[in-house]
Amino acid sequence: METGVRLSIRNQLDGVIRTISRGEVMATVRTALDGGPEITAAITLEAVDDLGLTEGQRVRVLVKSTEVALATGTLENLSIRNRLPGTITNVGHGAVMTTVKVTIAGGQSVTAAITKDGAEDLELSEGDAVTALIKSTEVSIAVD
Repeated sequence: METGVRLSIRNQLDGVIRTISRGEVMATVRTALDGGPEITAAITLEAVDDLGLTEGQRVRVLVKSTEVALATGTLENLSIRNRLPGTITNVGHGAVMTTVKVTIAGGQSVTAAITKDGAEDLELSEGDAVTALIKSTEVSIAVD
C-alpha cells in the first residue's frame, strides 16, 4: 500500500480489515496482516466513520516502536490481544534504549524500542524467537 504521507512511525504493516465491531463510542477493527497474523485496533467510532472503514478494505496498521513490548517463552493470562510471534533479525543497543527488529509471519517486520536493561535482562539476540505485544489501544489505522 503506497501513501503520499511519510511518517516517523516505524511499524507500518499492510493488511485487510476482517471485522469491525462497533460499540457505543469505540470500535475494534481486526485486520489480517499480509501473509501473517491478525492485529486489532481499538479506535473511536468517529474515526471508523471518518475513514470510511469497511470489512475487506486494504489498510495500513501503524504502531509506534515505543508501544511494542517483547516477551520470550510462553504467554499466559495477559489482557494484551495483539501477540505477534516472530524472530529477531536485528538488535541495536544504545546508551539507554535498544531497538529490536522482529520478522513476523508473512515477512513483515515490527520494531520495538525497549530499555537497554530490559533487552539485557531478556538476553535478546538475532535468531531468537520472541512475541511482540501491542495493546489494541495503541494501534492506529491509515487509509489512502
